[in-house]
This record gives sequence, C-alpha cells and structure tokens, in this order.
Amino acid sequence: MKIQEGLTYDDVLLIPQKSFVDHRSDVSIKTKLTRHISLNIPFISANMDTVTEADMAIALAREGGIGIIHRFMTVEEEMEQVNKVKRSIGFIVDNPYTVMPDTPLKKIIDKAKKLEVNGFIVVDGKGKLVGILSRRDYSFEDANHKMAKDLMTPLKRLVIGKQGIKVSEAAKLFNKFKIEKLPLVDKAGNLKGLITARSLRSFERHSFSSKDNNGQYLVGAAVGVVKDYLERAEALIKAGADVLVVDVAHGHNNVAMKAIANLRKKFKNIDLIGGNVATAEGARDLINIGVDAVKVGIGPGGLCTTRIVAGVGVPQFTAVSECSAVAKRKGVPVIADGGTNYPGDMAKALAAGGSTCMLAGWFAGTDESPGGIIMRKGMKFKVHRGSASFLATADRKIELENHNEHQLNTIVPEGVEAMVPYKGKVADVIYQLTGALRSGMSYCNAKTIPELWKNARFTKITEAGFRESKSHNVEEL
Repeated sequence: MKIQEGLTYDDVLLIPQKSFVDHRSDVSIKTKLTRHISLNIPFISANMDTVTEADMAIALAREGGIGIIHRFMTVEEEMEQVNKVKRSIGFIVDNPYTVMPDTPLKKIIDKAKKLEVNGFIVVDGKGKLVGILSRRDYSFEDANHKMAKDLMTPLKRLVIGKQGIKVSEAAKLFNKFKIEKLPLVDKAGNLKGLITARSLRSFERHSFSSKDNNGQYLVGAAVGVVKDYLERAEALIKAGADVLVVDVAHGHNNVAMKAIANLRKKFKNIDLIGGNVATAEGARDLINIGVDAVKVGIGPGGLCTTRIVAGVGVPQFTAVSECSAVAKRKGVPVIADGGTNYPGDMAKALAAGGSTCMLAGWFAGTDESPGGIIMRKGMKFKVHRGSASFLATADRKIELENHNEHQLNTIVPEGVEAMVPYKGKVADVIYQLTGALRSGMSYCNAKTIPELWKNARFTKITEAGFRESKSHNVEEL
C-alpha cells in the first residue's frame, strides 16, 4: 500500500519573490465563482444555519462576494430568503409586489405588514399597469371597505419607463419628475418591472457589489440530493437564485451524482456547484456530470468532526491542489471550503488553485449571521454549529421529518456546537481578510488570482516552523 502524504495550510508557506507590485491596492482579487458567474472578492459565506440567511447574503453581495442560503428550512422559507435578497436592492425589481384594483384596503394593509413593504403596483387581471398604491395613499384611511382603485394614483398621472431602460435614462427621469417609483412596461402596457429611487441610489453607491444584469444582488441557495430536491430547486430558481449548491457531505457518491445529473438535465440554464469532494477523481466525475464549480473539502471545517468520527478526509491544501489541477484543464473553478484558520490561509488556498474560499467561522458571530447575541461572563457570543452536529441534525429531524425525541438516539453526529465571540459587522471582517489577501499576493508578485496560480511557490515547514510563524517569546497586549 502506497500512502500519500497530505498537507494542510499550516504545513506550508508561500515563498516571497521579487515583486513588481508597488502597493497591495494595485492587486485585483476579482475571480470566478462558476463558469459563468464572476465575483469582485473571492469569499463565499457557507450554507450553514448559523451562517447564511438573507442578511448575510446581502452583506456579502454588497462587498463583492456571495452568500449561499442554507437549506434547513421549508421550501417556502428558503424561497422567501432568496426573494428578500433579490428585493433588497437592484436597479430593476423584476417581480414587484402587486394588487388588483378591487383588492380591499384591509387585505392590502395586512399584505404590506407581512411583506414589509410600503406600497404596491396595481395591475388588472391581464397584468397591465393601472396605478400605484403607496402607504401615504391609505395611511389615514379609516374606511376599510375601500379598494385599491379608490386610493391609488392612476396610470394617467404616472411617469412610466420602457422595458430595457438603462441606468442613466432612469436617473434622468427621477431627477426631472422628482418621483419615488418608476414602473416599467412593454409596448402593450404590461408591467415588466419597477425601479425605485432607493434602488437607483444604492445601485450607484455600491458599484463594487455582486449584481446580476438587473442590478440585483447575486445570491445562491442550497438543495439536497433526496426527497424534494428537484421541487426545491425549481422553486429557488423561480425566486431568483443565481446559483444552486448541491449540499451533501460526500459529493463523490452515487446518490449525490445522480441528483446532480437530474438537476443538470432538468435545469439547463442554472449554474450548479457540486461537492464536497477531496480527490482529483471526485472533481473529474462531478465535472463530467456538468457542474459549473467544484466545492472541495472533506472534514477541514472548524466544527466538523468527520475525520475523527468516520476516519475519512484529505488535508485541505492537498485536496485543493489535486482537485484544481483537474478542474483547471476543464475550465471549472474550485471552491476551497474550510480549513482556513488564519488570514494567510486565504492566500494559500487560492495559490493552491482555488478560485474562491467558502467561509463559515469567520462570518459566524457577526451581526448578519442568524441568531441572537448571548452574554456570558460579561462577553458577547453567538451560537455556531456544524450542519452535521447533534443539535442541528436533531432540529431537522424534529421540525422537518416529524421525529420524536425517542428517535434521536439514532443520530451519529459529525460536527459540534460552539459559541463564537461576537464580531460586529461582517463588512469589517471582510475588510481585514481582503487586505491580508492582497498583501499575500503582493509578496508573490501577483496582481491577479490567475497570476497567483502561475507564480506561487511553496515550502513545506515543520511544527517548529509553524510555531516560528506565529508571535512568540512575548506576552501579547
């Protein structure tokens, strides 16, 4: 038996080289998430229930990355999370909320509260624009028997735009007519979208953010490989998801590969991310099935105990290196998922061949991660748990599979629950990580990530070398 040596990020260092990068601000960290989707920063928030829901996905997209909504909720709830991201900002809202002319005021108020919106576009039964109803139109109305048509601003008094309008053209209309909303219609008068003053200002202000063709934030969503995965995928695509992540612990498995093949066959135009794998063979097989990116990592996550419980895994530096060697020949990006314990590990992961890094612990504990703040001994924390931890698995079985507490002794957890220190806003974390990455790339004479792949050289270090790499012989303040 030939036993291969496997290396982690702690086992290697990037060798500094003669550099022509004058300043780290000259470094571009734009990259590819999938074959067809580009990002301005190479960071993805993990599809875990204590990491990514709509707030995190919005924050990541605003900074130039992308968030992947976790799947541990009902299909309707995951759709709502995707929808929330898509409606949070955008040059054009594709599917604005609408009501019919004869919708009663009470129903309109209830719907506005549920959707957390200030108004609706009024359309007839054929989808033609007939008016706009804003909160100011009904805020002081006591007669709940009134309908939308009694209170709306009618079509003849509206400023409207044409389908396909450009940002500059829309800005001129907003400036000229001092409006708050600009409905978009086709030649037949059918409603085709909406631009708001807020969305236009945000679009212009966050020019570096990750957006689709309509200026809406990019967002991904996770699906499983059994039961309702096809129905869930269809619903998420309808809600506006830009990419689907097939979320399974062992992606190089017959069940997972069949599911990916079925997804690829049914949804030809959606980008698919497959994984997780840790070998060149796994990456090759997923690419042959038709994935648009490969997620690499079996057991490197800070909360994952798969390597201890199951005895299975490949050290992450080796896994990323071997998978990316195969993927690059096919033009498929690799996502390095997990194993980054220090900021410098991001540069190592990308230099090893990754196009992006999926992060969990770095973003858990921020304002945007799900869950409330816990006070313990005068310090602030948030709960963070692995997707295969006991409590995470138990919650899913109770809530989604109707298990009772007596059936929970069948769970074999491959993750743990923990508390992570409260970190504040995720934008501050991203600022530190992007700064560290640019610095590491400048040491390697790389102004772009493809240049980093080409120029990077590594040296293997010993445990003493790793100890030397950290602060030592001092008492830190």
